[in-house]
Amino acid sequence: MKRFTLILLAALVALPLGAQKKKPKQDMIVFTPQWTAQAQFAGYYVAQELGFYEAEGIKVSITHPNVTQNAESRFRSNLSQATTLQLAQAVEFSANGIPLVNILQTSMNNGMVVISRRGKDPMKQQNAKVGIWAGGFTQLLESVAVQANLNFDWIRAANMVNLYIAGAVDAIAAMSYNEFFQVRQAGFNIPENCVYRLSEHGYNIQEDGVYMSRAYYEKHKEQAEKFARASRRGWDYAAAHPEETLDIVMRYVERNHIATNRILQHLMLEEILALQLDPDSHEREYRIREDMLQLANEVMLKGGLIQRPVTMEELCQ
Repeated sequence: MKRFTLILLAALVALPLGAQKKKPKQDMIVFTPQWTAQAQFAGYYVAQELGFYEAEGIKVSITHPNVTQNAESRFRSNLSQATTLQLAQAVEFSANGIPLVNILQTSMNNGMVVISRRGKDPMKQQNAKVGIWAGGFTQLLESVAVQANLNFDWIRAANMVNLYIAGAVDAIAAMSYNEFFQVRQAGFNIPENCVYRLSEHGYNIQEDGVYMSRAYYEKHKEQAEKFARASRRGWDYAAAHPEETLDIVMRYVERNHIATNRILQHLMLEEILALQLDPDSHEREYRIREDMLQLANEVMLKGGLIQRPVTMEELCQ
């Protein structure tokens, strides 16, 4: 008996540590938000920093886009398993043969605005030079402009705020939680008649949601559900603990060398959380609204950006 026990102990010692006691496997997911580090993505930072992803048994790498690779190119080339897209973007992707699955919808309202530099309604400026993001996000605005026969000259740039400050354009597209505040911080007093809010003119179409390719989702449903559940927990925590969340956001901002300040990030977080409340229930519902999807289809069909409508079944799990 003693000899058998000694042989068994020796065999256990000889085995790799992992073979003696295997730990549960943790899946890795690379998540790329559509913009640089900022409070727009606070819920995901909270989920990462407070261990919500780890608690679900998944590893998450939050990898932001850079000047050479935007979020869309990373997603298309499978460098990221998940990304954030506005609903209009997701509709265009799906209508053009790129099957997607929405695993978490955070935005329940539209935050896009157009700001005039010429002291007038920006959507009455025929042939105006309008600054828009080089990385996209303007499918809805472009469709609206086409329907209104505005014939805008789109000026694509990484930073429209600089164009606005320099007076190099007649107007810029902006997000109510980002560039709009940046322009005001730069000292510009923007009269309401110079601001066109899409949500107030019949175009309140949801924006940010988390998407995976359908092919990846079908193979990793459990992983997707865990990521969505932990991310939702992160956003709920952010809403309940805004100051702690800002501390976390600022760490990400500093780590990624983003030129901003806490005041701007505070304003952004407030606006983002407000846009997450459903316009009818005033709750965070984390779902795509069918009426907003139908509206996105109608606007983009009329604008010529898609040739067919996209159904709820195509985008949802």
